[in-house]
Amino acid sequence: MQLNRIIHKSLKWNVVLTALLAGLLLGGCDGAGRSQPPPRVPEVAVVTVQPQKIVLTTELPGRTAAFRVAEIRPQVNGLILKRAFKEGSVVKAGDLLYQIDPAPYQAAYDQARAAVAMAEANLPALRSRVERFKELLAVHAVGQQDYDDADAALRQMEAQLAASKAAMESAGINLSYTPIKAPISGRIGKSNVTEGAIVTAYQPIPLATIQQMDPIYVDVAQSTTELFRLRRSLKDGRLHQNGKSQSKVKLLMEDGTAYPLEGTLRFRDVTVDPTTGSVILRIVFPNPKSVLLPGMFVRAVVQEGVNNQAILIPQQGVCRNHKGDP
Repeated sequence: MQLNRIIHKSLKWNVVLTALLAGLLLGGCDGAGRSQPPPRVPEVAVVTVQPQKIVLTTELPGRTAAFRVAEIRPQVNGLILKRAFKEGSVVKAGDLLYQIDPAPYQAAYDQARAAVAMAEANLPALRSRVERFKELLAVHAVGQQDYDDADAALRQMEAQLAASKAAMESAGINLSYTPIKAPISGRIGKSNVTEGAIVTAYQPIPLATIQQMDPIYVDVAQSTTELFRLRRSLKDGRLHQNGKSQSKVKLLMEDGTAYPLEGTLRFRDVTVDPTTGSVILRIVFPNPKSVLLPGMFVRAVVQEGVNNQAILIPQQGVCRNHKGDP
């Protein structure tokens, strides 16, 4: 019995050892069957660097401004009878905007014209009297005093006629001011008065405002530091003027989109703003569709100059240190 137990235990260990050995052999066969992938060769891009011509630009922030602005104010006192325009519409120079009651000014003009007519009616008789007295004075038929009085009356009437004509012209000018007309063409804003309002000559509050927006100004600020740097680059020969294209300017809208039309640099201001240390550049842009409105924030892309020996490399080939310097 004990012998059988020993033989059974020995057979059990043999089976276990055989199973372990078979597993090891199978694992070795599987590892030998899989081949390791070859190491990946790094890709290297090669770029030939050579000097080339490049136009350097800078973006300057600014705001749009109307090309012309006319604040409409009355030149005579009176009552507004009607408003002849629609708020926000486009008006042309000479269009009627407001009508002031012309009745008192028409009466003043008629009165001045009557005074002129009266003086003109009296002048022929006085001139004839002076001529007769002059002939009679030569033969001593009248005294010198009579002649002098007649001549003085004539001169007085001539002066009165001149004054009456001046008064009539002044009354006519005041009458012509009763219709208030547009001095320029452009888009008119809201009206500050309505029919029935009393207005005074040259009042501080305008009746309305007309703005001409085609073309339109863009005023941008350039720091004096950048201005001096640009001047030194041009003087040292590192930058060159780009001919007629130097004054061409592109525009970026507030949302980053590009304005389709190019502008022209009109002038650079001669005064530095002490609060910002910058000067104003004024650029003129065509605005036929009124896309640009006065007061909009924009960015102007201004040409600084041309570098004929610039070296350009891809951005991927630039490494930076911990400070961010290339």
